[in-house]
Amino acid sequence: MSTPDRRVLVLAHTGRDTAVAAAEELVHLLVDAGIKPIVMPSDSEGLTGKTMQLLHQASPKDPLDAIELVIVLGGDGTILRGAELVRGHRAPLLGVNLGHVGFLAESERDDLAYTVQRIAARDYEVEERMTLDVAVHVDGEKIADLWALNEASVEKANRERMIEVVIEVDGRPVTEFGCDGVVMATPTGSTAYAFSAGGPIVWPEVEALLLAPLSAHALFARPMVVAPTSVPAVELVQGTPGRAMLWCDGRRSMDLPPGARVEVRRSAVPVRLARLARPPFTDRLVAKFGLPVHGWRGRALRGSDGSSREWRDRVDSPETSAKGPECPSNTVSNGGSGKNPDGTGPSASPTTQNLP
Repeated sequence: MSTPDRRVLVLAHTGRDTAVAAAEELVHLLVDAGIKPIVMPSDSEGLTGKTMQLLHQASPKDPLDAIELVIVLGGDGTILRGAELVRGHRAPLLGVNLGHVGFLAESERDDLAYTVQRIAARDYEVEERMTLDVAVHVDGEKIADLWALNEASVEKANRERMIEVVIEVDGRPVTEFGCDGVVMATPTGSTAYAFSAGGPIVWPEVEALLLAPLSAHALFARPMVVAPTSVPAVELVQGTPGRAMLWCDGRRSMDLPPGARVEVRRSAVPVRLARLARPPFTDRLVAKFGLPVHGWRGRALRGSDGSSREWRDRVDSPETSAKGPECPSNTVSNGGSGKNPDGTGPSASPTTQNLP
């Protein structure tokens, strides 16, 4: 049963009309469910006076003080802002997609009422996603410590000049080339900047780090996937004219001095995401990218003679054709419940833990 002491922090990109409308609806739904909606002063712009009367201001010292959950309304950029806020805290993050792709989002705009219903019932699980510790060294001295959920990218600072870099893994050099940059990403970030650079899509269950060069002038400049215990590094070659910058999740940045070395390693501090359903990542991938799967007929069922005749007979029957596939892509992030019509649902997911 909901109690007045339950507190949920609402983050929204309130500079957009769609985000303001969603925030207004969410606040009223939370109040009706007996949950206190908390807001930061920077996220209250544009909200009506009636909604403001229902809101409670976040603590200026610690916005996550006594917060059970953080709900983020927006695209991946706004959700990354929320990830920056919750990292290192127990409060998990739940993203509601108001953008285009929204790989980090768990729910869609039209599912707000259903989402609040699940939150009120504490009917969600918490998943921990790998993050990166990012260290910058110059002449053997560490000059900066940063972190990233998606990726750390070393990029050229001037459009007209490439940068010359050496790629290293676990203290051993791999190759040197001129390029526009190098992306070092987590599995979560494999569908973001690294994907745009031609890197592989890595399932969230896979513990690994990946490197993807940006427009490299080299014969060997392929994306690489390394162990989660490995320490990839990108070092700027001394004496080359190109200037470089370091970006973490496209939000935190710094200029890199000549000869700087950027190391990444798996962080001990994950980002906690709230999950309403646990569909296969394959379904999320298909839904988010709108991949064509109309020709799929399912896994072949082999007959006793080793042929696939039995499978062909089954999928060609009128009864099966009318029913469709047994596990439809009906995830929360695609506007559904994440369950099959009979109430069952897939259970594969990254490491999760049930709520107490």
